[in-house]
Amino acid sequence: MGLLINGEFVDDAVIHAEAASIRPRYMEAVTGMDPVAAEMQLWEWSKENVIERHLLRQLAKAELEPIPEDEIEQAMTAVLPPPGGPENCEPGVTRAGVDHDALREEVEIRLRIDRLIARLNSKVSPPRHKDLVERYKKNRDAMRRPAMAHASHIVRNVRRGEGGEGDSPDEALAAIQEAERQLDAGVPFAEVADQHSSCAGNGGTLGWFPMGEMVDEFDAVVFSLKPGERSKIFRSEFGYHIALLHELKEEGPIPFEEVKSHLEEEMLKEKRDKALGDYLDRLRAKADIQTAEAPAV
Repeated sequence: MGLLINGEFVDDAVIHAEAASIRPRYMEAVTGMDPVAAEMQLWEWSKENVIERHLLRQLAKAELEPIPEDEIEQAMTAVLPPPGGPENCEPGVTRAGVDHDALREEVEIRLRIDRLIARLNSKVSPPRHKDLVERYKKNRDAMRRPAMAHASHIVRNVRRGEGGEGDSPDEALAAIQEAERQLDAGVPFAEVADQHSSCAGNGGTLGWFPMGEMVDEFDAVVFSLKPGERSKIFRSEFGYHIALLHELKEEGPIPFEEVKSHLEEEMLKEKRDKALGDYLDRLRAKADIQTAEAPAV
């Protein structure tokens, strides 16, 4: 059994393959749904995906405007396995048994479909500024960032377990105390970090990180500092630390200008998806689709 889509037979095996492909994501989305109902819905969604894909393929095949040969060859080069493998002696079969002619036809159809979608996308206007602002205001509570710190540190790791890396507690404490003495004497933090830290390099910088990314002991110290302030020696599960806070961003809403480009991409994609969906609905309404037996060979 299968489908007859505008006279083209599509075996049920194609729908089964589509269902297997989308099943993992689908099952995550329908948690708690009756299993029988979920399977029926999965089959219907898979069937609709297959129908839409074949309608696009049929439309692409019917287009008279050819795809430039260099585009086809470039796309072929991207998907063909590298040369040098064993050759198959059948006509049209090259590079480790790949059917060159069949692959070329598939690549050309894919390029034609991409061109169709690009034409649709070109007709979709970008979201207006006021629509971006409205989306931002509506979702402002979800557009928040945690407190962020830009800091550097010096650490002396304490060996954990037999044969582990790091110093003994006494060795680590002595090394971090020497580092603190040099800092108190005016040696730049980055220089001391590169000389004494177990994680030497880059002047001990950690870049920007949100609250909750580091261990609790580290967060508790760093986020209590003022910009430009250096901590005393403190202990974590990893060893002994000295931290220097460069900058701090408080928890709060992300400014509109920082998320504007993301919102624009998100809303433009939504508009393009809707345009494609509406186009496929129109194709579907005009299509002749029937359940059919497989044609006799």
